[in-house]
Amino acid sequence: MNRNADVSPVMKARIAGLFYLLSIITGILGATVANGGVGLAANLAGNACYIVVTLILYDLLKPVNARLSLLAALFSLAGCAIGILGFLHLPRPGVNELVFFGCYCLLLAYLIFKSTFLPRFLSVLLALTGLGWLTYLYPPLGERLFVPYLMIGGLAGEGSLTLWLLIFGVDGPHWYEQARAARRRA
Repeated sequence: MNRNADVSPVMKARIAGLFYLLSIITGILGATVANGGVGLAANLAGNACYIVVTLILYDLLKPVNARLSLLAALFSLAGCAIGILGFLHLPRPGVNELVFFGCYCLLLAYLIFKSTFLPRFLSVLLALTGLGWLTYLYPPLGERLFVPYLMIGGLAGEGSLTLWLLIFGVDGPHWYEQARAARRRA
């Protein structure tokens, strides 16, 4: 029997919420302790947690649209990879990782909006977060907006999803219903 199938979607969502929270905490720690080994370790740990979140959310949102869920995960993983390159002071592509996270948040927003097992207000907050991160397509604008607006918007969008996943998880019966419908369509 597949071990992954034995874990309920509610439990998966709560695990994702826990790793999301750890990612936020370690990200804040890494940003405030920017120099030295502690900052590097916090940033790498935060990215590792975000990768776990990405993989779990990919799995949870597959019943909504498997291809878009995969595309979202690829954007997130690309953003994590670029971030890790930066933390290690290795050459990076000319695009800020937050652009990839912006695409990720927009795709998550769409998937959550189309889902029957997560509340739609989360999709609105994530869409606003994603649009905010996309200001980094023009880095001077993103950097100017980051501290006063984008950081707060990002915490509102991704923080709300984090708390929802931790506290409520997903609506299990609706998740199973949407998963059965996806299997019938496939």
